[in-house]
Amino acid sequence: MNLGRFIDAALGKFPSDLVLKNAKIINVFSGEVIQGNLAIIDEHIVGIGDYVGKEEIDMEGRYIAPGFMDSHVHIESSMVELKEFSKAVVPRGTTSVIIDPHEIANVLGLDGIRYMLDSAKFNPLNVFVMLPSCVPATDLETSGAALRAFDLHPLMHEKWVVGLGEMMNFPGVLNKDPVVLDKIAIAMGERIDGHAPGLSGKELNAYISVGITSDHECTQLAEAKEKLEKGMYIMIREGTATKNLEALLPLVNDYNISRFMFCTDDRHPNDLLTEGHIDYIIRRAIKLGLDPIKAIRIATLNPSLYFRLEKLGAIAPGYLADLVILNNLEELDIYKVMKNGKFVSIGTKLTYAPPQYPELRIRGTVNIKWLEEKDFMIPANEGKKANVIEIIPDQIITKAITAVPKVENGYVVPDMENDILLIAVIERHMASKNIGLGLVKGFGLKEGAIASSVAHDSHNIIVVGTNFKDMLRAVIRVRSRQGGLVFAKNGEVIENLPLPIAGLMSNEPLEVVNEKIENLVKVVKEAGSKVNSPFMQMSFLALPVIPELKLTDQGLFDVRKFKYIDLFTD
Repeated sequence: MNLGRFIDAALGKFPSDLVLKNAKIINVFSGEVIQGNLAIIDEHIVGIGDYVGKEEIDMEGRYIAPGFMDSHVHIESSMVELKEFSKAVVPRGTTSVIIDPHEIANVLGLDGIRYMLDSAKFNPLNVFVMLPSCVPATDLETSGAALRAFDLHPLMHEKWVVGLGEMMNFPGVLNKDPVVLDKIAIAMGERIDGHAPGLSGKELNAYISVGITSDHECTQLAEAKEKLEKGMYIMIREGTATKNLEALLPLVNDYNISRFMFCTDDRHPNDLLTEGHIDYIIRRAIKLGLDPIKAIRIATLNPSLYFRLEKLGAIAPGYLADLVILNNLEELDIYKVMKNGKFVSIGTKLTYAPPQYPELRIRGTVNIKWLEEKDFMIPANEGKKANVIEIIPDQIITKAITAVPKVENGYVVPDMENDILLIAVIERHMASKNIGLGLVKGFGLKEGAIASSVAHDSHNIIVVGTNFKDMLRAVIRVRSRQGGLVFAKNGEVIENLPLPIAGLMSNEPLEVVNEKIENLVKVVKEAGSKVNSPFMQMSFLALPVIPELKLTDQGLFDVRKFKYIDLFTD
C-alpha cells in the first residue's frame, strides 16, 4: 500500500480511482444512512464526502452496503467446487465466507483441507478457514482420517485460517478427553466455534469455560437466551435442512445485537439458485420485522468483529471496497456487487472472468467390501420391539421410538404401511466390512431405495430402502461412481448424481447439479416420500452427536445415553 497516496486521495488532493456518486451509504457503526459520494483507491475506500474521481458512476440514490458474510458454512454441502459456489453467492452480495471444511477433512484429512485452501484461490470471494476440530467427530464411527492437535498446529497461523472450527464433541470436552483438549489448547487466543445443541446449566458453563465462544445449533429461544447470557455469540442459522431464524430472531434487541451473526451451515444448490444465500436471510429477517440496517449489520460488521477480520464488514476509510449496491432496502434488490474495488456482478450476471488454474487432483475415496442382499438382512427377535429412528422434518435431530417390526421368513422387512423402512450405514473408506443396520420412520417411501456417500460427519455410505434388492443396487452405483446420490427401483438405477470429489462434491456446474438433484427429489417423491429434502435429511441420520437416535457403521447409537444400544428392546 502506498500510504502517502491514500492520505492525499483522502484529503482530496487528486482524483480517486473511482467515485460512486449520489449514494445512500449504510453506516453499520452508527445505524445511519449517509447521503454522499464514496471514493475508492485501488482496493480500498478512502473517504465519504465531496470527492471527484478519474471514473465517476452515478448511483442515482441507490443504497450501498458492506459485502455480506456467512459466519459458518460447509461448502461441501453445496455439492459443487468452491469456484461454482462463488459464482452462485457473489451476485447475491456475499463477499466473504468462513468455512469449516470438516466434511472433506473427515474423508481426506489434511489433503482435504489443503484442497479447499487451494480451491479458494483467485475467486472474487474471501474464504476464511476454521480448522476442523472433530476429525473424526467422535470415535463412534469410522472416518477416512484422524487429525490430532499436532496435525492442525502448523496450519493455525496461515493467512486465511482464523481459528478452530465447531467443537461438536462436547462430551469429549466435558469428559476432559486429552485429544480434544489438546486441539483447544493450540487455538487459545483464536476463535473457537461451538456446536452444543441442548447443552445447558453447569455443563454449558464447563463447555464455555475452555474458550468456546459461539454456537450455531440453537433451535429454541430459551436455549439461545441462556447461551447469550453466558457470553456466547449466537450464529442464527437458516440453511436447507435446519431453519432457526424465525425462532431466534425475537431475542435480538438494541442492547445485544452485537452478539448475533447469520450463517447457512449447509445450503443445497436449489436454495442457492432460487432463494439466495445470506441475502435471503437478511430479506427474511426484514420481513419478520427486523430493521433493515440492523439485519445488514448482523450480516457484515458483527462477523468481521467476531473473527477479527480487519478492514472488512463496514464502509469507512481504509476498509476494503467489498460492497453491495441495492436498489432498495425492503426487498434487498441487488443491483451490483463490488469486490476489492471492482464490480464483479450486475444483477445475477457475473462480470468477472472465472479463475483459471491447473486442475486440482484428488484421490478416489469410496472403498467398500463385496456386498450381497443378505448383508442388509436383520434376523428377527420374535416378541420384542425394535428401537426406531424417527425423523423430524426439516431438522437434524431425531426422535427415539419403539415399534414392533414386520417380520417375514425370520427376518425384519420394511413395513411401508407403517412407514418403517430399513436403513444401513456401510463403511466406505477402508473396506472394513462394517455395516450398521437399523429401522427408520418418516421417509414415506413406498418403493425403491435412496443411497448417498454424503453422511455426516464421516461420510460413509447411507441407504434407506423398501427392499433389499434396491438397497444393494443403489449402494453399488454409489461405489462405481466414487460417490453420489442415487435412487433405485425394481433393481435399476432411476436417477443419480455422481460426486467424485471425496464423495461429496461434483465437478459439474451448479445448475447441472441442481437439475440432477431436482430430478432425484422428484422421483423419490413419486415413490411416496413427503420429505422436502430427502437426501439431506438422510445425510444427518449417521451423525452420533445430535440427539436422539442415530446409526453409524458401528451400530445404533443413543445420543442421550451416549452409548450403543441393541436394535431390539424389551
